[in-house]
Amino acid sequence: MKPSDELPATEPEWRISSRCSGGNCVQFAEVNGGIAVRDSKNPNAGTLFYSPQEWRAFLTAAKAGAYDVTR
Repeated sequence: MKPSDELPATEPEWRISSRCSGGNCVQFAEVNGGIAVRDSKNPNAGTLFYSPQEWRAFLTAAKAGAYDVTR
C-alpha cells in the first residue's frame, strides 16, 4: 500500500462494484500498474494504492468470504 500522492496527472477511470448498494462503497481504478481505491462517498479523503499481487490476494479472500459480516 502506498500513499495517495501517486495519482497520475490525468484523472483515472474510477469504477464501482455492480453489487454496491446503500452508498457504502469503494471505487477502484488501475493506476501506474497497480490499483487505487477510494471511498465513493468522500473521494477527496484519500486514496490507497495496492500492487497487482496485493489486489489479487484481496479479491481471492473476499470471494472466499473472509470479509463477510455476520449480523
